[in-house]
Parts: sequence; C-alpha cells; structure tokens
Amino acid sequence: MAPTLADPFNDSSALINFVINQGNGVKGLSELGLKALPKQYIQPLEERMCMTSFVPQGSIPIIDMSNWEDPNVAKSICDAASEWGFFQIVNHDVPVEVLENVKDATYNFFRLPAEVKNKYSKEHSSSNNVRFGTSFTPQAEKALEWKDYLSLFYVSEEEASALWPPVCRRQQVLDYMKKSEVVIKQLLQVLMKGLNVNEIDAAKESLLMGSMRTNLNYYPKCPNPELTVGVGRHSDVSTLTILLQDEIGGLFVRGNKGDDWIHVPPIKGSLVINVGDALQIMSNGRYRSVEHRVVANGSKNRISVPIFVNPRPADMIGPLPELAANGEKPIYKQVLYSDYVKHFFRKAHDGKKTVEFAEL
Repeated sequence: MAPTLADPFNDSSALINFVINQGNGVKGLSELGLKALPKQYIQPLEERMCMTSFVPQGSIPIIDMSNWEDPNVAKSICDAASEWGFFQIVNHDVPVEVLENVKDATYNFFRLPAEVKNKYSKEHSSSNNVRFGTSFTPQAEKALEWKDYLSLFYVSEEEASALWPPVCRRQQVLDYMKKSEVVIKQLLQVLMKGLNVNEIDAAKESLLMGSMRTNLNYYPKCPNPELTVGVGRHSDVSTLTILLQDEIGGLFVRGNKGDDWIHVPPIKGSLVINVGDALQIMSNGRYRSVEHRVVANGSKNRISVPIFVNPRPADMIGPLPELAANGEKPIYKQVLYSDYVKHFFRKAHDGKKTVEFAEL
C-alpha cells in the first residue's frame, strides 16, 4: 500500500515500513512522484555536495591497458595508486558486450515488483551472501542515502546458480566477475611489483583476492537532489574495487589538495579502479585508499556495478612482510579482516575514519 501524498512520510515508521519492510526502496519513493524529499534523507549541510568545491577541469588518470606489461604502463598504474588512489582503465580485457549485459541485469533486477525483490532482503534472504537493501546502514544513520542495491557475495558457481536472483544469475553477473578477474590479476601483479613483491604465490593471491563481492546499485531520480547523497563520503574496505558506471555520471573523488572533489566522467567501455583500505594497509600506506561519494540526480536514474576484491574474512591483514624485510617501519598493525569489515558496516559512512582501526 503506497501512503497518501499529503505528507506521507512525516512519520519515520511509515517511511521505514514502505522503503525497507515492504521492499519498495528509494525506487518506490521516486516512483510516487514526491514533490519534496522526505526529511529522513536530508543530509546535514557539511555532507551535501557543494559545487564550489568541485574542480571542473580536474581528472583522475586514464590508463590504456592494451599493453599492460609495458614498464611505462606499469609505472602509470603504480603512480595513480599512490598519488590518486583512483584511475580509469580503457582497452582492457573485459569485452564491452559483457559490460552491457551486466547493466541490463541490473535494470532487470530493479524492474522486479517490490515483493519479489524483498525476498532477498536481510529479513527474508535464504543466505547472507545475497542481500537486497537500501541506503548503507539504516539503523546507524542519522540521515539516509538515496540508493538501493543488491549485494552478491561470490562463493561458487553452484551457489550463485541456486541462490542469486534468476534475472541476474549466471551469464551476466558471473561473466562480468569472471572476465574482470583477468584484469584484477594484471593490476595486482603490477601493483605488487611496485612494492618489490615480485612473485604472487597462491597464499599471496588468496590474501589479496581471496573473496569477491559485487553490488548492483540503483540510484533513482530524486526530488531535491542537492539536499541528499547517493552515497556518503567513504573509502572502500577492499583490496581493489573495479567499478562499471553507466553514462549518467555522479561519482566524485577527493582530490589531492584534500578540500576539492573531482568528477569521474563516464567513458564508454572503461572501468574505474580504486585502491581499498586493505591494500593501503598491506602496502603500508604506499598506495592510497581515497574518499569518494555519489551525488543524487534530479532528472535521471543511474546504475553502477562495483566488484569488491577482498581478502578472505579469516585473513589477518597488515603491512606485507616483504616491506618489513626492506627495513620499512610499519604504520599499521595486523588486524583480522572480518573485524575490520564489521567495524565499517556498524557505523554510518564517515570518510576515511575506518582505517584508524588498523593504525598503530
């Protein structure tokens, strides 16, 4: 039952019931044609995107991966990871058709009726590895974020076939993850060489990319987009994040000066790569995990599909032993990765504060 439109969500329990309990998400709110943003989504002033701090001519590096073993390309990747924490790659090994298919899968899932999507919510999903949700951590947030998502933690093809929603099950999302793995291994090989770690054995590969999760993100058009956020300021907890964005745009990255924000323009066929906290910790701060955010859009729906490449939950992460062997003083302690991730998810987005959990 959609609420009446007088002031339908003055009462927070009505909003929570409609958005979360009934599975309508912010997509359902957007489709009600509300003239004003519900107050629960109004962000404090300091969290809104001030366009005066946006650098229109700024750009993160764009790297051509067609000859990824070339020393100049390798240097560009390592420089981008240490100076920017973000870069875009073009001419990589993931076919454009695979990228288009996973976008279609995302739209197909969010077109489903609320009651079907709701079967995958925290309360109803048959597995923690498949989760439909909205905002980030609603129970911990003072103001909600204008985003719905489906989170898929990859265990095996068999589990994906059994548990992932049929509309985005096999060929599309799994194919995207599998084809991206080639590029992920190339990037990690280059980044490790930049730390003088010249061989990635099975144990090291497992530590760097032992688990993977993908999110299908949906940002519906929003009344008063300037008052809210699609995603608040945060850095990722991954080793690397590989992001496919559509043509709409809206992702902003914290610039090198610290008080400016740089838009990441969509480039057809490109993937956005960013360093996560786990790699910042393992590289002892040589590679930077950088704050980023997504703005809401008043006229268009936007989707994005990140793959989070992570250590396994039971792994201990800390500066790599090769760095200590070279006499480098550690600035991070060893932490259990699952503890680090739990710390991230138990609070609202708060910029770069999560990494303090691992500081010595």
